[in-house]
Amino acid sequence: MDTLAASIDAFMAPLASALSAFVFFAVPLFGEQVPLVVIWLAVGALFFTVYLRFINVRGLWLAFRHVRGDFKDPSAEGEISHFRALATAISGTVGVGNIGGVAVAISLGGPGAAVWLFVAGFLSMSTKLIECTLGVKYRRVHEDGTVSGGPMYYLDAYFSERSWPRAGRVLGSIYALALVIGCFGVGNMFQSNQAYQQMLVITGGQSSFLADYSLLFGIGLATIVGLVIIGGITSIARVAAYIVPFMAGIYIVGCLIIISMSWQNIPLAIGTAVSGAFGTDAMAGGALGAMIMGFQRALFSNEAGLGSASIAHSAVKTREPASEGLVGLLEPFIDTVVVLTLSSLVILTTAIPNGLMGGELSGIEVTSAAFGFHLPWSPYLIAFAAILFAFSTALAWSYYGLQAWNYLVGIGRWRTLSFQLVFLTFFALGCVLELRAVLDFSDAMIFLIALPNLIGLYLFAPLVRREVETYLREVS
Repeated sequence: MDTLAASIDAFMAPLASALSAFVFFAVPLFGEQVPLVVIWLAVGALFFTVYLRFINVRGLWLAFRHVRGDFKDPSAEGEISHFRALATAISGTVGVGNIGGVAVAISLGGPGAAVWLFVAGFLSMSTKLIECTLGVKYRRVHEDGTVSGGPMYYLDAYFSERSWPRAGRVLGSIYALALVIGCFGVGNMFQSNQAYQQMLVITGGQSSFLADYSLLFGIGLATIVGLVIIGGITSIARVAAYIVPFMAGIYIVGCLIIISMSWQNIPLAIGTAVSGAFGTDAMAGGALGAMIMGFQRALFSNEAGLGSASIAHSAVKTREPASEGLVGLLEPFIDTVVVLTLSSLVILTTAIPNGLMGGELSGIEVTSAAFGFHLPWSPYLIAFAAILFAFSTALAWSYYGLQAWNYLVGIGRWRTLSFQLVFLTFFALGCVLELRAVLDFSDAMIFLIALPNLIGLYLFAPLVRREVETYLREVS
C-alpha cells in the first residue's frame, strides 16, 4: 500500500498538468455556455475527494469536535479559535447568493440542478480541507503575534523549497494582485449594492424614502463595517462569531418552516429533482444542463478552489495544520450542503408548484415570494437576512484583500489603513454605481486566482494526505 501511495505521489505534478489540459480541451465538448472555471473546480473537487479517501465523510465528526473546543490549545500560535476561524470563513461565503442564486440555478438548469448542487457541495469539502491545511502550514507568524497566510504564501513556499524562489514570488504576487482587485467586486460593491436594494424592497421600492439617499445609506453601512475591520482579524472574528450563527440560524429555521408548510409537495419535489438530474428536461437542456448549473452555483457559493477562505483559517490557534483542514470541511457543508439545499427545497416545494417561478420574478425575489406565500410578513425576514449576509461577507473579504495587499507591499500601519479606506470608499459607492462591468471584471479576477491555486493544491496533495492521515492516527 505504501509503495502504491509513493508511486501515486511521484506522478502528482504530471497529473496536475494532465488535468489542466483536460479542462482546457474539454470546454469545447460541453459548449461555450460552460464557464471554464466551473469545470476546473469540479474536476479538482472530484479528484481530491477520491485521492483523500473520502475525508469529507471520515473527518466530519472530528471537525465538529474541533469547533466545539475539544482540542483547544490556548498556548498555540495564532489569533483566533477554531470556531471563530470557521465563522469568519463562512461569513465570506454565505451571502446573498445563498438566498437568490439557487432560484437562478433552478430556473436555468431545471429542478435537477438542486441534486448536482448538493453533490458539488459534498465534493468541494475535500478541496477546502487541502486549502486550509496548507494555509496553516505555510503561514507566517509575526513578532507581535499576528498571522499572515493564504495561497500566496503556500504557492510561494512550494517553489522556494525547490530552489525557485523567484517563480514562487511571481506566482504568489499574481494571486495576491488578482485577489486585491477581485475583492472590490464580489466582496465589496456587490454586497453593499444588494443590501441597499433589499432595503428598498421592504421600504416601498422606488417610492421609498431611501430612493434618493443611496450614497448616504452606503456611507452609513461602510462606517459600520469600518468600525469592525479596523480591529483586524480578532475583531472581525469576534463579530462573525455572533452574526454567522444568528443569521444562518434564522434563515435555516425559516426554510424549514416554509418547507413544512408545503410538506405535501416534498415527494414530488424530490422526484422531480432526481429525474431532472439524470433524465431529459426540455426546460434545462437535459441532465447536462442541470449538472452545469448545480455545480456552478455550489462552487461559486462555497469558493472551494479559490483559496480565499484559507486566509481566515490561517489565523487559528493550533500546532497542527491538519486540525484546521478538518474544520475547513464544515464550510462547504454548512454553506452548500445545508443552506443551499434548504433554499432549493423552498423553491421546489413552494415557488414552482404555486407558479412563483418565472415571469417578472427572478433570483432573490423568487425566494422572497416563496416565503411570502405562506407568511406574508416573511419578505422582511428575507431582506433582513440578506443585509446581514452582505455585511458579514464584506467583513471577511476586507480581511482577504488586506492580507493580499500586505503580501504585495509589506506590512505597516499606514499601508493597512490606506487599503481599508479604499475598501470602505468603494463599499459606499457600491450603492450608487452600475455594477455589471465591475462584476464582469471581478469574475475574471476570481478565475485568475482559481487557476494557480488549484494547480498548487494538486502539487501539495501528497503532503496534505500524509499530514491528515498522521493527525488522524494521533487523535484516534
